[in-house]
Amino acid sequence: MSRAVLSVGSNVGDRRAHLRSVVAGFAGEVIAVSPVYSTAPWGGVEQDDFYNITLIAEGSRSVRSWLTAGAELERAAQREREIRWGPRTLDVDVISVEDSDGIVVRNDDPTLILPHPRADQRAFVLVPWLDVDPDAVLHTSSGIERVDALVAQIDSAELAGVRRLGELDGDW
Repeated sequence: MSRAVLSVGSNVGDRRAHLRSVVAGFAGEVIAVSPVYSTAPWGGVEQDDFYNITLIAEGSRSVRSWLTAGAELERAAQREREIRWGPRTLDVDVISVEDSDGIVVRNDDPTLILPHPRADQRAFVLVPWLDVDPDAVLHTSSGIERVDALVAQIDSAELAGVRRLGELDGDW
């Protein structure tokens, strides 16, 4: 048994449908889904805003299986990896995984670094995560830190680019 925090984003095509496909893809394992946030793109590439959600899921998956399942959902959404930090139909990132004993898994494999690199600096990851887990913590290079404390350290201009839209199936 493991528990994963997944950050999901889309800025190409039917963004809400792409986000819903991830919730459906992890059906039976989803514990919580954050509201949808519209977020400014990160990384300097000119593109449309993203819709982002955070999922917390729990299941009998291995650490690598969370990544594999997310990649399969990206392929189903016809994700193309042409430009680093560029537009995409769907992006499913594994942010953090706890094993069955509640121990956060650390992994340095280049294909799955855990906790996710730079997650502690990204408002589009941290703000939706707080909606589903106000007591969330993240292992950083400085040690274990509360997610709300990490959000407080983010530049106000970046935080302003993270706007709550509403529930995934809401009328907005």
